[in-house]
Amino acid sequence: MKGTAYEDVTVKQLATMTSGIRWNEDYTDPDSDVAQMANITAGPGEDAIVNQLKVLPREAPAGEKFVYKTGETNLLGVLVERATGSSLAAYAKAKIVDPAGFEAPMFWMIEPSGRNIGGCCLSLRLADYARMGQFVLDGGGDVVPDGWFAEATAMQVKFGDQYPGLGYGYQWWTYPGGNYGAQGIFGQAITIVPEHDLVVAVVSNWPTATTSDYRGKWQAVIAQIAAAD
Repeated sequence: MKGTAYEDVTVKQLATMTSGIRWNEDYTDPDSDVAQMANITAGPGEDAIVNQLKVLPREAPAGEKFVYKTGETNLLGVLVERATGSSLAAYAKAKIVDPAGFEAPMFWMIEPSGRNIGGCCLSLRLADYARMGQFVLDGGGDVVPDGWFAEATAMQVKFGDQYPGLGYGYQWWTYPGGNYGAQGIFGQAITIVPEHDLVVAVVSNWPTATTSDYRGKWQAVIAQIAAAD
């Protein structure tokens, strides 16, 4: 990424979506950056993911502005693959799927240059999404360094008074009351409520990719379950 707007962006800033690089995550806009991910080409020895990101302009100083960017989770995936010498799918199997006791294999789509797409297109059984949440709640056992999930699921980015209690960690959303979770478009979610030792997973088929109304109803369901504990 030398010579691009990403040259001085840290891995932590990628993980917290605070790179300051301009990105459009509008799922209803066919010309948005997220919609164009599948249209980026790559020559021999290139990554389509890197090709898309390296031409993006900067809109804010690194570390100052949160903007959700699927492309940056894609880039984190490239970093992991290059650091480990393994595909994301193989690495996840060794470090998460097998240690967490998933009951079935996962499906993880690849992009044109052959890499698993870090920011999307991972399919699991519902029960295994819940096992993933339990794995995180338990701290990752002997596989994940002590304290990693506590730091990753802490509020590294605060959304301000307009959204009290909401924020973002290292690729995890943080919620009021010390809760946290993972969210996917069209209503996929893992929500973790540490106070009640509770993990709730859901797969859905919302009519739109994102909706605050449906998201609010899901949080209300979580509150009801926690209250009944």
